[in-house]
Amino acid sequence: MSADVRSFFGRPIIIGGGIAGLMTALQLAPEPVLLLSRTLLGADNSSTWAQGGLAASFGEDDDPALHLADTLAAGDGLCDTDVASRILQAAPKAIEGLAGFGVPFDRTSKGSLCLGLEAAHSRRRIVHAHGDGTGREIMRALIAAVRSTPSIVVVEGVEARRLAVRENAIRGVWASCSIGPVFFGSRQVVLATGGIGGLFLDTTNPSGSCGQGLALAARAGAVFADLEFIQFHPTALDGPERPMALVSEAVRGEGAALIDETGQAFLQSVPGAELAPRDVLARAVWNHLANGHRVFLDARQRPGPEFARHFPTIASACRGAGINPARDLIPIRPAQHYHMGGVAVDGSGRTSVKGLWACGEVASTGLHGANRLASNSLTEAVVCARWVAESVAGTPARRTRPAVADVYPSPAPIPVRVFLSRALGIVRDGEGLKAAARALLPLAESKDAASDAAAVGLMIAVAALLRQESRGAHYRTDFPHHATVARRSEITLEAALAAARELGHSPSLEGAK
Repeated sequence: MSADVRSFFGRPIIIGGGIAGLMTALQLAPEPVLLLSRTLLGADNSSTWAQGGLAASFGEDDDPALHLADTLAAGDGLCDTDVASRILQAAPKAIEGLAGFGVPFDRTSKGSLCLGLEAAHSRRRIVHAHGDGTGREIMRALIAAVRSTPSIVVVEGVEARRLAVRENAIRGVWASCSIGPVFFGSRQVVLATGGIGGLFLDTTNPSGSCGQGLALAARAGAVFADLEFIQFHPTALDGPERPMALVSEAVRGEGAALIDETGQAFLQSVPGAELAPRDVLARAVWNHLANGHRVFLDARQRPGPEFARHFPTIASACRGAGINPARDLIPIRPAQHYHMGGVAVDGSGRTSVKGLWACGEVASTGLHGANRLASNSLTEAVVCARWVAESVAGTPARRTRPAVADVYPSPAPIPVRVFLSRALGIVRDGEGLKAAARALLPLAESKDAASDAAAVGLMIAVAALLRQESRGAHYRTDFPHHATVARRSEITLEAALAAARELGHSPSLEGAK
């Protein structure tokens, strides 16, 4: 990066080059914006990898009220009903807007959208592009649109390291690039940095998705919501490759079945069986594996010979493992897939820090509750990007003076992965969560390269420890039942650090709530 960064001062800054970031930038046009991407656009990005589609009520037998009912059921009592209703009402128009950007959605011979079925949906309402290549095709179209929009300056190979904050208001972004540390002055910053899969040993996310946006917001003093809710996808390709290849539940929507090494269909007692909510199915598969079995997806009959045509990305991953899904069983196991929690935002994407917005997986809008309904996440990113852009555009921009850039080490999540994978998996317990918090505390307080990843992991561990119940994707063996009252959680980094320190003095964290 050779340009004088002072020429960008005062522009809104979007951190992140996935669907949420690109859409926010496009919706802000012709407002001049600066988009910072850690990698080349489209590289090492969860959006590009997304096999699932976008959920919206396009079918003649469907409507937003039915979509909302399915979302609330999957969210297990923690969805914000008003927010969810507003997002799902806006979903069809938002998807039509993507088509306007050139996304080649799959259509019938009559030109109507092909609608797929996924777990916990009562209707066919999943829109795909090139089968299981939806994320790739959306990103292709949006990247082309962004690069052809003069008001959007894309700076690739720049990693945001800290947010400059004064009196709880944004003043700019400290970042690092090939020429060293740089400072971008701005009173308006949008986090669109994705999720936390890189903090786990087994994940379907790019290894570079390490919760950087959460760390930025945490160090800035932002409030977080529902961090303890982490979705594990029940069907990742079981093999040595990391990250793990996802086997989309759209495969099960087309009739594939789960069996074990004996050929037994072991889900008879699970309501919904193969199409049960993800948290339910992930625990069922996990328990069967824990009992010494192997688990396979049997797609030999359905979709059978049509597998490669419907799911070319998955078929390619299977071929790399020596598997032909039309003839062979596909070995699977659960893997971390999506984070329902994130930076707490209002209906316009505003956080508790003035001048800071969040959009996409890094944000917690209240749509997903305790367990995301399949394919609602891309829909949320596209819908909320417009609202964030409208809010940013409606906020007066003020120039910011240059600052001396500080230097912060590149994130190094490797030691954190072990603690989070052990304590914050599909099944949790209080002692394991306490052990993780104690281990993460010194790392989070250090100047070590792992400190940001540890701070994120610590907040998640403390939030999980404080939720003394099982709900949705948060399952505790020591508190296996629902609490009487459903409540969303809130936490800050300061509160998490204080709670973890208290663990050294008291067996209980009740006083940290």
